[in-house]
Amino acid sequence: MKLAEVAAILADNSRATMCLAMIDGRAWTVTELAHAARVAPSTASEHVRTLTDAGFVRTLKQGRHRYIRLAGPDIAELIERLANHAGPEPPRSLRASIRARRLAQARTCYDHLAGRLGVTLRDAMLTEGLLNTRDGLAVTQHGRNVLAELGVELPQTRRPLLRDCLDWTERRDHLAGALPAAILHRALTAGWLTRDPHRAITVNDSAWPALSRLGLPRETETLQVREKVATS
Repeated sequence: MKLAEVAAILADNSRATMCLAMIDGRAWTVTELAHAARVAPSTASEHVRTLTDAGFVRTLKQGRHRYIRLAGPDIAELIERLANHAGPEPPRSLRASIRARRLAQARTCYDHLAGRLGVTLRDAMLTEGLLNTRDGLAVTQHGRNVLAELGVELPQTRRPLLRDCLDWTERRDHLAGALPAAILHRALTAGWLTRDPHRAITVNDSAWPALSRLGLPRETETLQVREKVATS
């Protein structure tokens, strides 16, 4: 697909909004995507068909239900990078302002951590010697030992283990790749972190022993925001 064709896919505001919604890594129904983009379900179905033909999304069938999700981390990272160039939309309400602040503090970028938490985690792991950049971004033996103690297994996959991903709110790098995905998965399943439907992350008290092993001090300002999004 040519660059102009890729750009045309995301030039439609509704399709772009749907892709931004799916960047949370979850599988969505067409009805949910229609609600997120504020279009009719029939219109959302047409957009899903366009995104599927372009290779942006894939469909999962479970019984009678059909779910849509981004085709992979490479698509999610493309959306995140384009969002970085576009910049955040100004919040139009108190609720939206609180949500935007929470997303900037800590959120998911498809299957890894982003926002100030993600950027701070990258810096902390480098400072603690868990990672180094001598021969490209890599895990040190000390890092492997600490991650093993925390129950994080280094994935055996063709996907790059580690790479930098420019964070669209911080304008600095957070960690992407198979290992950051494994760290987030472990943190969510262990209950250290909680993800809300809008992909904002809350850091629970049980997270601190693990986070301190990764180099994050408890007083890190990033992890203190626990504001709840007001309900309408």
